Amino acid sequence: MAQINKPNTYFNTVLYSGDNTNNRTITGVGFDPDMVWVKSRSNAKAHLIADIVRGANKNIVPNETGGEFNPTSDVGSGGIGQVTTDGFTCVQGTVDLTNTNASGYTYASWSWKGGGTASSNTDGSITSSVSANTTSGFSIVKYNGNGTGGATVGHGLGVAPKAVIVKAITAGNTQNWFLNYPFGTGTGYLMLNLTNAGSGANNTVWNSTAPTSSYVTIGTSNGVNSASYEYIMYCFAEKKGFSKFGSYVGNGSADGTFVYTGFKPAMVIIKNASSVTDWALKDNKRGTYNVVGPILYPNGSYAEDASGALLDFTSNGFKLRISGVSAPNVNESGSTFIYMAFAENPLVGTNNIPTTAR
Repeated sequence: MAQINKPNTYFNTVLYSGDNTNNRTITGVGFDPDMVWVKSRSNAKAHLIADIVRGANKNIVPNETGGEFNPTSDVGSGGIGQVTTDGFTCVQGTVDLTNTNASGYTYASWSWKGGGTASSNTDGSITSSVSANTTSGFSIVKYNGNGTGGATVGHGLGVAPKAVIVKAITAGNTQNWFLNYPFGTGTGYLMLNLTNAGSGANNTVWNSTAPTSSYVTIGTSNGVNSASYEYIMYCFAEKKGFSKFGSYVGNGSADGTFVYTGFKPAMVIIKNASSVTDWALKDNKRGTYNVVGPILYPNGSYAEDASGALLDFTSNGFKLRISGVSAPNVNESGSTFIYMAFAENPLVGTNNIPTTAR
């Protein structure tokens, strides 16, 4: 597998301060993003995601169950207008710009490079619209459910994705965000918008079938395959020097578990799959030195937690630096945690994987 030597051409974090300007363009991403995730750091506002496949003025909320909405007309606080050259636009709602560009607020944005304009994909039994980047292992997939267990949806990556996230986007739906757990399997799931522990074997979501190099199999759950709903699916395959999706076991010590990724992380998202706890999101722009802080919570609209210094980013992974089960719970002894990591810099050289890595 070829190593990606410039990860910031496929993923980047941009921080900015709001100025209350409608249709403001946020730039500095370093590439033309195909998916953007925005969250207010300073205030309790919703997380927002926009992407090139669903198009302009179509936002979804990772910490909520609702469907896609138009930020200029459907909500008072505005949102993301569209992904564009080197960034994205911020648009005003019926009242203000507090979701993405209020004066006095600070924001974080995370951008991924897909494959540009979507194309039709017929690899599965359901025809999908796909923007796929086979170099970085990321694709954005839109499809209409058919309610049939065992239906398949093409993802365009050419290799089996490890992490698959699905959300119903039809207006009026109240479905959760489903993530396959354990990664790379079709066994169970976690929900991005909830604190729930991982499910056991459940064939209604992934039909007990692991993703293949061509498609993702879905079951009959309304969360992934109702004949009445349209869906968005984000697929991530592991790429050397860029991304890693796995698990580790906590040790309950301030000298915590070390997790080998093969690169210095730019972003890490963690969830305790054994317990009812918040998700945790860290990045290298809000935390520029170890111990890395502060923290945001993908499942909640809360403002940034400045006291959430939980881990070190190292040249080849990350190391937990918190004991016990204090919020957020990322190192409880004996618990299994899942993580999604994206790179700042790939590991240079041919270092052996440490024996403590998982």
